[in-house]
Amino acid sequence: MVVAVVALALGGFAIGTTEFVTMGVLPDIADGVGVDIPSAGHVISVYALGVVVGAPVIAALSARLPRRALLVGLMGAFLVGNALTALAPGYRTLLVARFLTGLPHGAYFGVASLVAASLVAPHLRGRAVSSVILGLAAAMLTGVPAATWMGQQLGWRSAYWLVVVLAAITVAAVLAVVPSSPGRAEATIRGELGALKRPQVILTLLVGVVGFGGMFALYSYIAPVVTDVAQLSRGTVPWVLLVYGAGGVIGTALGGRLADWSLFPSLVGSLVFLGVLLAVVALVSPWAPGLFVGVFLVSIGASVMAICMQMRLMETAGDAQMLGAALNHSALNMANALGAWLGGLVIAAGLGYRAPSVVGAGLAVAGLIPLALSAVLRRRTRDAAVRADAPVGPARVRVPAA
Repeated sequence: MVVAVVALALGGFAIGTTEFVTMGVLPDIADGVGVDIPSAGHVISVYALGVVVGAPVIAALSARLPRRALLVGLMGAFLVGNALTALAPGYRTLLVARFLTGLPHGAYFGVASLVAASLVAPHLRGRAVSSVILGLAAAMLTGVPAATWMGQQLGWRSAYWLVVVLAAITVAAVLAVVPSSPGRAEATIRGELGALKRPQVILTLLVGVVGFGGMFALYSYIAPVVTDVAQLSRGTVPWVLLVYGAGGVIGTALGGRLADWSLFPSLVGSLVFLGVLLAVVALVSPWAPGLFVGVFLVSIGASVMAICMQMRLMETAGDAQMLGAALNHSALNMANALGAWLGGLVIAAGLGYRAPSVVGAGLAVAGLIPLALSAVLRRRTRDAAVRADAPVGPARVRVPAA
């Protein structure tokens, strides 16, 4: 079981590296394809759009397929997308390549989460799922800083060639050690997509899109924050990413335990924590130690939130658990697109590179609105279930007064 989960997490490591290294080498990409930094930020947005589109579509179409074969196919498509990114001759072809690369992202995590959860007892599923996502967090700790350094030293394309190698290793590992498991033979496209009609699923997705967008408003422009706001050297960027990755590892491990302990309160707490920390980063980012500590704590809060959302969607999606798990990454990448876009807007408006953190804090606060609605609906559903299960007492007979 442990070896299989490690193999699944390796795919998360490759995906996390390609998703977040773009932020670290964003100035290099901008110079390489001849655009400004806000325009280069659209490279982040189109990858996120690919995840948003690909996750529900692939999950719904492939629910019947054997899961190991599906994992191999998804990682193979991911490998091709990164190769196209590294080979892209210009800005427009780079946008297309990043969109294609994003398509298998969410579906991979959805399938991998289900496979990992099936290998453990029910009360340990949060930790099993978080172990898969830990690959993404580990990428933030080691893969992204290393790929960022490589991209700065050898050209930004080399970072994506590194991801191609990681994807190839993942394919081999999955084939070697992940047990085969069948898909859901009774699954239908309509049945899978029916999860999107559930109010709790929609509300949880909105929490992720809006609330988690706050983190991406900061992280998408972390390189110029380091160099222009904190006045640190360009070579410091990988170290900031390393600190973010360390927070992600801690937050992901903590998130699995919190989800197994008390899922919904943990989701609420992580969102509040994230909003407060983003506001603090906006204030302290000119001070280098404050920036490092703030980024570390933001990463912990965001990672706990991501795990709790993953488990919440799997819980509320009914039989369509693979779609629910995949939709989490659609939500997070819609947040990616939203945060990068809004951050680019305030930068382009001349408000400076601290402004995206302020936008991020506002988005985190806005994410509390659908979360509050979800809490109200959750309580009403629970109260209705209690009333339905309550024993019916003896009928009262009214005796007429004498």
